[in-house]
Amino acid sequence: MLNEFVYCPRLFYYEWVEGLFAESADTVEGALRHAKVDKGPTAFPTPEAAAQAEERIHSRSLTLSSERHGLIAKIDLVEADGGLVCPVDYKHGAPRQGDEAPELWDTDRAQLAAQALVLRDNGYRCDEAIVFYVATRQRVRLPITDELLAQTAALVQKARALAASGQIPPPLDHSPKCPRCSLVGICLPDETRFSAEVEIVDDSAPAAEQLTLFTELPATPGRAAPAEVRRLVPARDDLRPLYLNTPGLRVGISGGVLQIKDKDQLLQEIRLADINQLNLFGHIQLTTQALQALCADDIPVAYFSMGGWFYGLTRGHSLKNIFLRREQFRKADLPWFCLQLARALVAGKIQNQRTMLQRNHVEPPAPVLAALKNLVAQARAAESLNALRGIEGHASHLYFAHFAGMIKLSEDPPGPSAIAYQPSAIPGPQDASVPAANALSAIRYQPSAIPEATQPCSGDKLSPAGCAPTSQPARKPTRESAQFTFDFINRNRRPPRDAVNALLSLAYAVLAKDLAVTALAVGFDPYLGFYHQPRFGRPALALDLMEPFRPLIADSAVLSAINNRMITPGDFLQAGPAVALKPEGRKAFFRAYEQRMDTLVTHPLFNYRVNYRRVLEIQTRLLARYLTGEIPRYTPFVTR
Repeated sequence: MLNEFVYCPRLFYYEWVEGLFAESADTVEGALRHAKVDKGPTAFPTPEAAAQAEERIHSRSLTLSSERHGLIAKIDLVEADGGLVCPVDYKHGAPRQGDEAPELWDTDRAQLAAQALVLRDNGYRCDEAIVFYVATRQRVRLPITDELLAQTAALVQKARALAASGQIPPPLDHSPKCPRCSLVGICLPDETRFSAEVEIVDDSAPAAEQLTLFTELPATPGRAAPAEVRRLVPARDDLRPLYLNTPGLRVGISGGVLQIKDKDQLLQEIRLADINQLNLFGHIQLTTQALQALCADDIPVAYFSMGGWFYGLTRGHSLKNIFLRREQFRKADLPWFCLQLARALVAGKIQNQRTMLQRNHVEPPAPVLAALKNLVAQARAAESLNALRGIEGHASHLYFAHFAGMIKLSEDPPGPSAIAYQPSAIPGPQDASVPAANALSAIRYQPSAIPEATQPCSGDKLSPAGCAPTSQPARKPTRESAQFTFDFINRNRRPPRDAVNALLSLAYAVLAKDLAVTALAVGFDPYLGFYHQPRFGRPALALDLMEPFRPLIADSAVLSAINNRMITPGDFLQAGPAVALKPEGRKAFFRAYEQRMDTLVTHPLFNYRVNYRRVLEIQTRLLARYLTGEIPRYTPFVTR
């Protein structure tokens, strides 16, 4: 870890103290290059035997430790000749080009010096170390001097002091090192620094040190907020959620491939490496072998009832950091902190509800827009959580009172004139038969730059490539669908008693699941919130985080599914007083939801474009920065 400390103290803290690690192209390539070396250790003589050996000795994957310095070194190759030993380290890159000859990078010098220090503490004579750069197939030598070893020992103490401090260093300031760092998506260096500086005129805090190997650098004076935030994370993730929606399915695994079966019939195979979560609706069996493989790869499994109730999650133990959760529990006991954060979340939600009406209502009601704008100001000044809940309830009442104006349907294809804004009575309970389950309701959404050019899922079976979101052609109404309409009067739930509310409830459940998964991945306990109070089985923090995203993701997905006729009245059934989606209806809604999650949007603070699923992660990590004191406030995601 000493080379990580030299490269970036913040990276060292993440990996050494918080136990975080993420793969990148560089780390994967480096692991492949080390495959030969890491096959297993070979014998190496004692210092006395090495001094008396007449032949040259090579030993691979040698592990030694130094009690005096508290170091453990795993050396790729050790060469012994004439009583002298020389550590050789393999690097997949190229050396730094000096004025006269290739030179070692500072991180490589630190690693070799630490290995020499450990070798000497074990009684070996070590006067030289070597790095072999695979890209150029060059050896670069490092003379081992007493001065170098003394500086290395001091560097070890400095790294140990940072680890013991419990205070993560600030991110590097627009460093060229950041784009290729494997933890850049966790660190968010530019976003963190921008959020900490954007409202500070005279910032006297020192910038993060970009260390050379043994030189103390003076602190960089404070500067104004950066004019541009680099987008160092991918706009989209290559991995996609998998939804299984048909009761009676059985999920097993063979050779890293999930096998989805109906009794003994194999319906589909999906590579484990292609998904980032598995969502099970209803009674679907998951074998122990498949569950172990999912946990080993840190792929969460989410469980829902057939009606869309989110039961909980299963995931592995990849997250070992307790520090953020400890801070979360401490701050949750501070009423002023809970109120301050809740104000921002609720104000963001109301602001986004207002934006939804402005953008999508057939005739945006000016008095309602003015009232919502006033409620945003009231939310930011609320004196208690109870007062804030009253403000939020009033805003939601106004918003859902005019929600029907955003539902635009007619007998003609959807267009500017296709408007249906005539609320009617809520349909009462009627008998409806549940159709036979389809062969497979599995969706693994794949984005496309041009959705119109992609092929939708056909039938009940999916191709291994998955399916792309697309508006389905309007289906002919059936006798069974006549009892349901998309008329909307008010919000009702537990259970939802009309088609639109059934869609809204499902959308909120899936969004809560996504934010619970994100909160766990960042390091939070999703069941301890700041605005939503703890309740058995309720992911309170996920509900906190989703407040500003309810209108932007969940409501928008519902409106898109209805207005684009991805969902039709024939996709619903009556179950007592409740209205629920049939399997094919849920399948169509998941397609609309994932299409919305993959929509690129410009982040209002950082001015770069990422999809909504990435936005969820960025906002959750910003909340972690706020809890740990790295940024002065949490700014919710709002659109204009």
